[in-house]
Amino acid sequence: MIVLGIDTSLRSTGYAVVEKKGNSFVALEYGNIKNKQSLMLSECLVRIRAQIGDVIDKYSPHAVAVEGAFFAKNAKTAMILGHARGTAIEVSSTKGLSVYEYAPRKVKLAVTGVGTAQKSQVQAMVGRFVGITDPIQEDAADAMAIAICHLNNSSGVAVFKTPQI
Repeated sequence: MIVLGIDTSLRSTGYAVVEKKGNSFVALEYGNIKNKQSLMLSECLVRIRAQIGDVIDKYSPHAVAVEGAFFAKNAKTAMILGHARGTAIEVSSTKGLSVYEYAPRKVKLAVTGVGTAQKSQVQAMVGRFVGITDPIQEDAADAMAIAICHLNNSSGVAVFKTPQI
């Protein structure tokens, strides 16, 4: 099974395509969708949509997993994050994929055994899961953790479920 994990952000959306083979995981591709501060919101969203769409077309994942919404102290920040998250969900669902969301605490628990783990712990553990010894950038590591979480239990909340025809 192949899952695309996405950790949304307007300026640095992390993504990771992870395949589960038996009891092991393989990172097929991972990285960040970087948007410069000078780009307008709409330009950033178009870039996020296009690049996630390209990754979906390249790997044909079975599902997409995203980090669940969280409560931000700054309303503007929460709204901007919501735009990026909505764009990722939209392109995934438009391409016919079911999209699942996982609370950050559940993702951390799934990959480190501790729901309050630090980012460095998540980075180290996902590297071990997929056999990567070099440091994985934080947003990409978070996306990989979200994908691994889904592959381990597949019990996330469906944000969009592919209709059965």
